[in-house]
Amino acid sequence: MTTAPPRRPRWRSLILLALLLAPLLWPLQQLAERYYSTQLAEQNRQTLDLYVANLLGTLRRFEVLPAILGGLPALRDLLSEPADPARVDAANRLLTEVRGATGADVMYLLDPSGLTLASSNWDQPDSFVGLNFSFRPYFQEALSGRLTGFFGLGTTSGRRGYYYAAPIGEPGHVLGILVVKVNLDDAEKLWGNTPEQVLVTDGHGVVILTSRADWRFRASRPLSAEEHRRIAAEQPYPTLDPLPLALDANAWLIQSRELAETGWTVSILAPHRLVDRPVRTAVAIGGAALLVLLLLLGLLLQRRRHYLERIALDAQARRELELRVLERTRDLETLNSRLKEEVLEREQAQQELIRAQDELVQAGKLSALGTMSASISHELNQPLAAIRSYAQNGEVLLDHGRVEEARGNLRSIGELTGRMASIIAHLRAFARRDRHAPERVALQPAIDDALALLAKRRRALDVELIRDLPEATFWVQAGETRLRQVLGNLLANALDALSEKAPPRRIWISASQDEEGVRLTLRDNGPGFSAEALVHAREPFFTTKTSTQGLGLGLAICDTLMRALGGELLLDNHPEGGALLTLRLRNAEPGAALPSPEDTFA
Repeated sequence: MTTAPPRRPRWRSLILLALLLAPLLWPLQQLAERYYSTQLAEQNRQTLDLYVANLLGTLRRFEVLPAILGGLPALRDLLSEPADPARVDAANRLLTEVRGATGADVMYLLDPSGLTLASSNWDQPDSFVGLNFSFRPYFQEALSGRLTGFFGLGTTSGRRGYYYAAPIGEPGHVLGILVVKVNLDDAEKLWGNTPEQVLVTDGHGVVILTSRADWRFRASRPLSAEEHRRIAAEQPYPTLDPLPLALDANAWLIQSRELAETGWTVSILAPHRLVDRPVRTAVAIGGAALLVLLLLLGLLLQRRRHYLERIALDAQARRELELRVLERTRDLETLNSRLKEEVLEREQAQQELIRAQDELVQAGKLSALGTMSASISHELNQPLAAIRSYAQNGEVLLDHGRVEEARGNLRSIGELTGRMASIIAHLRAFARRDRHAPERVALQPAIDDALALLAKRRRALDVELIRDLPEATFWVQAGETRLRQVLGNLLANALDALSEKAPPRRIWISASQDEEGVRLTLRDNGPGFSAEALVHAREPFFTTKTSTQGLGLGLAICDTLMRALGGELLLDNHPEGGALLTLRLRNAEPGAALPSPEDTFA
């Protein structure tokens, strides 16, 4: 029976399906536009908060200044005798000095008629001295006895500013007005050159501050006749009829904030293209995904046709496949035998590696003992010399019948021999080989042993030891001598680092315990690890010392030992400077800290 040929993919059906799925891009566009609009609005809100805080901070810094300066004797003296040249000069110089200290644009003193008696710019070409500012609203409101603020364009300097004016004198009897002008030109410089635009409008809706110079002093809304009259009377702008600010509301996303202190409105305008661009990208990605989906569907149909064709060939290929399977089975059996041999060889190599590591650890300990031999000899020679002296003195004391003093010498000899036995015990504990299996070890005695072996060198370097160890003994799972070797290597490295530093030299040792285990930290105030050392310090033969100071095996051995004990060695730099090393050890059941048989002396 002849099998009917498979149908070819119906591309017309795929095109029809694409037309049916295309409307799904519209809700995708709506969701993307809502998401990116919300994201941009949140970003602009934070930026607007920052700009408002900066603007209010600039204004509030000078708000209390007029009232404070109004009490200065030099200004009150001038108001009492405005014709006195000496008082005029003193007031001018005082205002100049205060202006330089506070950063205000200009300060000036007006009499009750609005005439400027003294000014911080008295020696400048645009001096205010002799000018009358009674037409300014801030003068008229301050004359009524209250502190006032006013934005305007300087009639003399031509610079924008915010004026704070405060009366001088008692309520109902104003002697004069002190005015402080705050320069607002610098506020615009902080807004930067970004796609978002910032503008500040006053109570008339006129733009007084903006990140775009062509928007400045334009009206954001139609002005009433009363507002035109006030603008003509107060003259806050360079024009009496501000041109309208033509903004396309559909082209901007606008957020505003009212400033109750000044009656201003701060607005941030983000161009709508900042949303349109990612929305178009999202829609393009959605369309591309839809196109890919359709292409995959077409490919699946094509593969289905090829699959049906392959089925017809499977019957013929099955016999060949069975023959190949038999051949492959024989090959796998041969390969399996070879793998078994390789596994056995790898196990033997692993054992050799473990023995080599043990030899390397032992060599490291013996190398450390060699380095400490001079210190140990010194520690033993001191009590030996003292024993010789006590013994010789004891003979003399016995010859003279001074038995009690001779007994005192014998007791001192006994104490010195105990000290020598302790030093030798620490040395033997450090040098002997350790068992591989972790055992229960007391942490504090191991720290004491490591410190004892390095005590002479630490005292020679004048290193202060700061211990923060609890009285209760911490028990950890480790190897007794391996833990001593790790602590000894880390402390020796700390002393090496401190030897390159001028006093004071300090080492901190602290330990804590929780459910996860014991955490021991060693810290010094040396130069710390370099960036390269933090990356490669655990690698064998990496060292920052000279070849005579070390081979670069210390930290590599410590890291290997800690991992073998189920612990961890962490390297870092302390925020206050110096190296910070952390040992993490597993908890062990408490036990009695008994001495090793090798450390028992008759």
